[in-house]
Amino acid sequence: MRRFFSWLPALLFLGLFFFYPLAKILAVGVGSSLFIAPESLQIGFRALRFTLYQAALSMLLTLLVGLPAAYLFARYGFRGKSLLRALTAVPFMLPTVVVAAGFNALLGPRGWVNLALMNFFELQSPPVTILHTLGAILLAHVFYNTTIVIRVVGNALVHLDPRLEHAARLLGATPARAFREVTLPLLRPSILAASLLVFLFDFTSFGVVLLLGGPTFATLEVEIYIQALHMLNMPVAALLSLIQLLCTLAFSVLYSRSVTRTVVQVAQRPAETVVRQAKRWRERLFVGSMVALLFALFILPMAALPLRSVSRLEAARGERAIVQTGLTGDYYRELFVNRRGSRFYVPPIRAAYNSLEYAAITVVLSLLLGFPVASALARPKRLDRLLDPLLMLPLGASAVTLGLGFIVAFNRPPLALLGSPWLVPLAHTMVALPFAIRSLQPALAAIPERYRQAAAMLGASPLRTWFAVDWPIVSRATLAAATFAFTVSLGEFGATSLLARPEYPTIPTAIYRFLSQPGGLNYGQAMAMATLLMFLTTAGIFLIEKLRLPGAGEF
Repeated sequence: MRRFFSWLPALLFLGLFFFYPLAKILAVGVGSSLFIAPESLQIGFRALRFTLYQAALSMLLTLLVGLPAAYLFARYGFRGKSLLRALTAVPFMLPTVVVAAGFNALLGPRGWVNLALMNFFELQSPPVTILHTLGAILLAHVFYNTTIVIRVVGNALVHLDPRLEHAARLLGATPARAFREVTLPLLRPSILAASLLVFLFDFTSFGVVLLLGGPTFATLEVEIYIQALHMLNMPVAALLSLIQLLCTLAFSVLYSRSVTRTVVQVAQRPAETVVRQAKRWRERLFVGSMVALLFALFILPMAALPLRSVSRLEAARGERAIVQTGLTGDYYRELFVNRRGSRFYVPPIRAAYNSLEYAAITVVLSLLLGFPVASALARPKRLDRLLDPLLMLPLGASAVTLGLGFIVAFNRPPLALLGSPWLVPLAHTMVALPFAIRSLQPALAAIPERYRQAAAMLGASPLRTWFAVDWPIVSRATLAAATFAFTVSLGEFGATSLLARPEYPTIPTAIYRFLSQPGGLNYGQAMAMATLLMFLTTAGIFLIEKLRLPGAGEF
């Protein structure tokens, strides 16, 4: 019973804010003749076909970049390796609107690449038009998810015993054959797990497709957003949500099964014994080219964003338009100005305050709900193992579907919460709770029970035992869990785009609003706000990396 009561708050929260909204969505869809109408099914199949196509293509491109990068970090030592590896993890936690703004600042019509080409060749129009194309979507997905392959496959590669490959070489195998017949079969489960995880994230991508793909490309997530918010066609949105949920559930089950086979039973060696310096010219060429590729893929979009937020663009008069740049702080100063003067438009900096308030509430709710569950999962029994998969369901569901469910479920008494600003942090907590629990669980499991027994024998009460024994051990993991919840809340865009009221915007919704409006001032303010959000997220990622327990796993 004590274990059941540890789970009860989280289960009640999950039932009220996840299963109930999903059930209301299905009820809306089934109760309408449009739910299974031929036109609705045609929209669903078209969106599903493109979603599967772009996810598969993005996954293949991510593997093409990620597998050599994983081999680079697992087998070679070079200057700046730790910093570069940490920077590759930053895009995974960056909000989609920041990624869209970064690629806009680098490759957009006002981006640095086009500015350089227009200045050099004295052109009147931008020569590079990658935005609003399938290539922009694929490039952003590779930017996002390469770190998954680096972490999952690289972690398995580090722990492979190099003597197996050496034995194959002594028996006459070439390096390529030894890798193909010895190393690759041992890495195959890890590669499969990483591929499925990348495919799952690409399948549920929303902000990247919406902001970089344009109106021509609509995945299931984007089509749900269009049908619900712009066309007010709730039955079709419900049908698409059901298709999305069933597909993500199937991919999540495949990923869970593949993860159980990723542990290779071989003699493990310390990571230092397999890492070597590049000596031969081929090795140096490989290391140099991969570092240059990763720098261009990960560093340039993130560096282009803050540079663009302090640059003023002017077109010189003459026969040819030559773009000139100058430094300015106007875009940041404009964040404190409400030029519309309407109660529906607040100063942009208010969006930052709202995001910080929502993130603080998300942290408190995630820790209050997560600590009892993590304590139960630290030494799991049969009940805990049965309930544990329920916590992962919100990660497999669409954020847009979750926001749509909130709109349908909480618009009438006695749960008329649709006009309340509390809906946003509640939706954020639904997404952040699994991250918080997974951060706390290893630390709680690492506490020996004899420590608590010794404190009790010395007369300490359970409360004093917790503060004197448990807290010093779990304090770092608690800070990491809080940082995870804080970062997830800051960058959440899918559900927030449906739930945030106009007078209570968040940073991601404000960035999307500015990017959707014409004018250099709006564009500059979007770059400034995206820069602030990027720095906050990057600081959170580095803090999580510093606080993460050794051996706690990657994903």
